[in-house]
Order: sequence, then C-alpha cells, then structure tokens
Amino acid sequence: MKQEFRRMERLPPYMFKVVDKLKIDLRHQGVDIIDLGMGNPDIPTPKHIVDKLIEAAQKPQNYRYSASAGINKLRLAISDWYKRRWNVDIDPDEEAIATIGAKEGLSHFVLATVSPGDVVFSPNPTYPIHPYSVIIAGGDLRSIPIAPDRDFFEDLLTATKQTWPAPKMLIISFPHNPTTAVVDRVFFEKIVEFCRDHNMIVIHDFAYADLVFDGYTPTSFLQIPGAKEIGVEFFTLSKSYSMPGWRVGFCVGNPQLISALRRIKSYLDYGMFQPIQIAAIIALNGPSDCVQEIIDIYRERRDALVEGLNRAGWPIDKPRGTMFVWAKIPEPYLKMGSIEFAKMLMIKAKVAVSPGIGFGQYGDDHVRFALIENPHRIGQAIRGIKQIL
Repeated sequence: MKQEFRRMERLPPYMFKVVDKLKIDLRHQGVDIIDLGMGNPDIPTPKHIVDKLIEAAQKPQNYRYSASAGINKLRLAISDWYKRRWNVDIDPDEEAIATIGAKEGLSHFVLATVSPGDVVFSPNPTYPIHPYSVIIAGGDLRSIPIAPDRDFFEDLLTATKQTWPAPKMLIISFPHNPTTAVVDRVFFEKIVEFCRDHNMIVIHDFAYADLVFDGYTPTSFLQIPGAKEIGVEFFTLSKSYSMPGWRVGFCVGNPQLISALRRIKSYLDYGMFQPIQIAAIIALNGPSDCVQEIIDIYRERRDALVEGLNRAGWPIDKPRGTMFVWAKIPEPYLKMGSIEFAKMLMIKAKVAVSPGIGFGQYGDDHVRFALIENPHRIGQAIRGIKQIL
C-alpha cells in the first residue's frame, strides 16, 4: 500500500536523528558517551510529591476517567500559585486548564486556534514544537531571527509589514530554549502593545520560569496590563519540580482562548491519571525549598561546564536562565555546521550535544549542552573536549 500523508510531508526531517543514531551505535560498541544532548532532567522528583502519588494511587476511586481540563482542586492550586508567584489573578474555572505537559497543551492550543492559511510568527532558533505545531495545524510559519546582535522588534515589525494575510499569532518563550536568552518587563510591555495594535494572539511558553540564576528575576507575560486580553501562558512542572515523565503542565490567560483549548481537549483526552493531578496539587501548594535545591544543582552544573569550556579555550558566557548552555561553534570548526561538529564531539571527545540546526536554520552555528550530568561527568566531558580543541 502506498499512500500520501500531506500533513506529515510538511514536517521537516528530524535533525537530531543522525546524532542520536551515532550515539546509540557507539554505546553498543561499549563507548562511554557523556550525554549532554536531550534536555531530559535527571534530578529525582522531590519525595513529598512522590509520596502523595503513591498514596493517591492506592485509592480505587482515582482509577476512573478524570477531567480533561484538570480536576477542580488542581485548577485552584494553579490559580493560587499564580497569585503567590506573580500577583496575577486567575479564574480557575474560566482562565486555567491543566495539560498533559506544556508540549501537549501548546500543540493542541495551536491546533484549536490556527486554521490553514493563518500566519504564525515564531523565533528562530527555538524549541521545535513551537514552529512545528503551526505546520501540523496547517498554518503558515514565519521565522523571526533571535540573536544578541539583532533587534527582535525591528525584525518583528519588518515581518509584519511583509506578511499577507496579517499574522494571527506570535509564539515566544523566555527564558529561551535553546539560546538561554532572558528579557525584562519592558520587553513584554512592548510585546503586548505591538500585538494589541496588530490583533495578534500571544502564546508565552514559561517553562523555565524558575530556572534562573545570578539575581535575574523573570517576568510573567500575564503581569503586563492588557496581556490577558490577547494571550495565554504555559507552564510545566517538568523542570521546576523535576517531573518530566509525569507530564504535568497548565495554560492560563484569556478565557476565550482557554475555552478553545478546553473544547478540543474534551474530544481528545480525559486528562492526566488522577493521582498525578493530586500529586501536582501538593507540588504547587507545597514548600518551595525543593525548587531552590533543584535550581542550585543546575547552577553548579552550569558553572562547572562554562568555566571548564572557557579553560579549554572555548569562550562562553554563563546563561542566566534555563537548564542549557548555548555555545557558538569555535571559529576553526564553524564551517562544519552543527551536525558535523556534534558528530566530531561524540566520536573524538565522547560527548553528545544537540546540533543547533535542530532548532532552526539560524542555529546552525551553535550547539546546545543540556545540564543533565553531575559535575564529575561534566569534568570528564571537558577533558575530552579540551583534547580536540
């Protein structure tokens, strides 16, 4: 049988596939590869959250279908968390919805709100689901370059003037994956003003809200007056509470947009396993010292990696957010491109990283390190890299 799947044909090849296959092949040969590639948190979930999951999983009433929008107490916990953290009022019934991780929620949100032919802006490079969710929904994607030497708003205005039909949506995320870029409140004020003037929906993916360092204080998009009129914000417990495999996230903001996500999810899923939702309530309502401990671990790893790379002759500034280090390929190897350079690091230094082109064509002169190994293993990676630089 030969069939065409046009939606799948619009998705580009998986750029990490070549590097992933090489990693698997080398490990099958017994080679010890230090994996700093995929951003898969390795820190254990705090014990009080795990204990609550175990307790809830022992109650048969929790085995039934749950609510696709999240149980009422979880949405109340989301609302309370936003008030405590960001001083933003969220109606738990109309302005909050639980999602099966931020990735599921964001992709289904785009599917619910973007129609074929709608134009959506997304930074480049960026987290792959941001642009690919638009492609899956049948929308037309326009990339806005993001780099320290570029003016984001100048590029945004230029793209808007050159686009017809007028853009419907802007997807952003700060602190930013993979570039680790951070922004201030003024940035979001400009975003709100610009998108209100141009009638654009805003999605802000706030996945790394807690993973910030060196005194940097992030701003929630919804803290800006008028933001709730035009957009939504996603958060995930994957990083802050080290719960990646639990798949717990949520979306808050404009009630009409939340309603669209709630409606499509009512057709697609029955929500998370209820014991996970109950444990998520404990995470959001519980002590925050466990979050600080996780932040401290990532800071230690960041310092070990960046300081080690600098000593090895690879100059990199310390990022102030995320669990990544975005490193420009050293000049002698720049012409190789990120895939070939990443392959060289794996073969010669025994270190796996993510090639920057996997996050968009403007990332091909960088590679991304994920801070998912302890300082000892990071030191081992540094020694391997130093030998080839």
